[in-house]
Amino acid sequence: MDVSFLGGPHPQRGVGVVAPFDFALDRELWRWVPDHVSLHVTRTPYVPVEVSLDLARLVSEHETLGDAVRALNAVEPEIVAYACTSGSFVGGIAGERAMCEAMTRAGAMPSVTTSGALLQALDELDARRVALVTPYTISVTQSLEDYLAEAGIRVTGRAYMGLTRHIWKVPYRDVVDMARSAIRGSADALFISCTNLPTYDVLPQLEAELRIPVISANQVTMWAALRHLGTRAVGPYQALIDESARQRPVPPALPEEQEGWA
Repeated sequence: MDVSFLGGPHPQRGVGVVAPFDFALDRELWRWVPDHVSLHVTRTPYVPVEVSLDLARLVSEHETLGDAVRALNAVEPEIVAYACTSGSFVGGIAGERAMCEAMTRAGAMPSVTTSGALLQALDELDARRVALVTPYTISVTQSLEDYLAEAGIRVTGRAYMGLTRHIWKVPYRDVVDMARSAIRGSADALFISCTNLPTYDVLPQLEAELRIPVISANQVTMWAALRHLGTRAVGPYQALIDESARQRPVPPALPEEQEGWA
């Protein structure tokens, strides 16, 4: 059979992704990626620790990051993304910047982390008051709030699940329930944390219901990495990647209480 008419394969641009060892949502990342971009994913080494602040520190050590980035150098990505929210906020803003510098030194390429991308996304959306959804324990959730406060972001409400394992198994209905619970007072946006929490299909639904931008850890990571390449993430009716989805009526204010969801 003559297949010369097919041409190709078309040239690909590469995004390197460093993920924690328990990351289970490779497919979700790909859903934001246009056809001319490939993801090259590597994982940090396994450590026998449950999801916690200790785990966040272990999977973000500079030596670990350097080894992962050097493994990616063979496929020459144009940027490397560290796809872990807690691992990139646990050290605060200075720690996040140091992580990027460590990855760049190891690969001589630009780098971005999920928590750094989160601040970029909030700036893009002009959001200074944020509601939070996390699958974490209270201590990890509080660390995220501290990171946002350091950046001048006010948390208006939160919902958390207290999980220490198997976060990727949380069904969409639980994510939606937490999102509704997190809206307390007037928020400019809702952030759903953790790259291991499934979110892709619920974002348009939540944005339509809550009438505010709804962003997630995997979404902001891919959005920031692809923006560096001069291209756009793809996805239906998501305010971060589609400016036409940002024009909505202002919802009525709700009470300012903050409650955990478990």
